[in-house]
Amino acid sequence: MKLFYNENSGWIEVITGSMFSGKSEELIKRFRRLKYANRKIVIFKHSSDSRYDESKVASHSLNFIEAEAVSSIFEMEKLMKEKYSDVEVVGIDEVQFFGDEIVDFCERLADLGKRVIVAGLDQDFKGDPFKPMDKLLAKAEFVDKFNAICMVCGSPASRTQRLVDGEPAYSDDSIVKVGAAESYEARCRKCHVVRIRGEK
Repeated sequence: MKLFYNENSGWIEVITGSMFSGKSEELIKRFRRLKYANRKIVIFKHSSDSRYDESKVASHSLNFIEAEAVSSIFEMEKLMKEKYSDVEVVGIDEVQFFGDEIVDFCERLADLGKRVIVAGLDQDFKGDPFKPMDKLLAKAEFVDKFNAICMVCGSPASRTQRLVDGEPAYSDDSIVKVGAAESYEARCRKCHVVRIRGEK
């Protein structure tokens, strides 16, 4: 990705893909570089995502970076006004947890001249677009989509397989369920399965 910086010009970068594709790893990598460059930064994560740490963004390979854990856009806006008004770069991990309002929030930050880097799933466990990532993908200036490796056949994996007691989830199960390797696998198109309740 080539970035041509223009002072006072903001933009949105999206890091997306299936689970276990390296999204949080990439977010952490970009923000570590920004810290080395002495940029003013802040990263937000959803407070419901405490799989590896309560307050840090963590990758599945257990790399960590400091973050602000928040439960809503209101909390992010409050912190931006009271504590981080001078930051140059804003990061948001697991952006799909914040609902449709996150799109306008990111746009407002970019319009203020800030670089906004978000990471999140582009598809839910059924393989459908994970809202609001579909809108963020359309609004972003830069998009990087990562694939994992299918845990069944080894092909490039673009989908997230949800498992319940080791079996594929049903199509009417809830969309949001925080989990890691105990609940999810990376799968390719061919190996991805969504069961229909009542069908054998």
